[in-house]
Amino acid sequence: MQRRLRDKGWIETEALISSGITRGTALEIGPGPGYLGLEWLKSTQGTTLKGVDISAEMVALARRNAADGKLSARADYIQSTGADLPFPDGSFDAVFSASSLHEWSDPRATLLHAWRVLRTGGRLLVLDFRRDMSPLVKWGLWLVARPKSIRPGLVTSLNAAYTPGEARALVDEAGLSSCRVGAGPAGLRVIGIKG
Repeated sequence: MQRRLRDKGWIETEALISSGITRGTALEIGPGPGYLGLEWLKSTQGTTLKGVDISAEMVALARRNAADGKLSARADYIQSTGADLPFPDGSFDAVFSASSLHEWSDPRATLLHAWRVLRTGGRLLVLDFRRDMSPLVKWGLWLVARPKSIRPGLVTSLNAAYTPGEARALVDEAGLSSCRVGAGPAGLRVIGIKG
């Protein structure tokens, strides 16, 4: 599905750029096959990327996609969880994640670790579906999902997603009062700058 989004130009690279994630070293939590982060690298200059995924298979696939895109020198992926990021405090200029918040086993701990590894002035951006989207929007997403075999997984993800209010509660529980939660027709975003 991510490859299709990338090939159609629908991957969320512009959301990263417009949020101010345009420089330095970024950490991507839950990159899957890596398409979003790799497209971000192609759209920026002098940037580097670390990716953390719980799946060894996804780490291997992301590494292969980085090699295929001639980006291995700027991208590295490791197997770990967001709730146990193996990086020192203040390691990254940005931390981002797309379409994985609903899969985090410990979202509060993941948000705390993401904030911990940000440098002062660093940016956090978490994008995901919103469970309370209109049925018409949900139906449209289901309709365009290809291959059709991923539709059950999409429905599971949509049903597991947070509402904007629930995302706000997560952010508040993590003590990240400087982060904002916004919502669009199909998704939500958590965005913040570490002071």
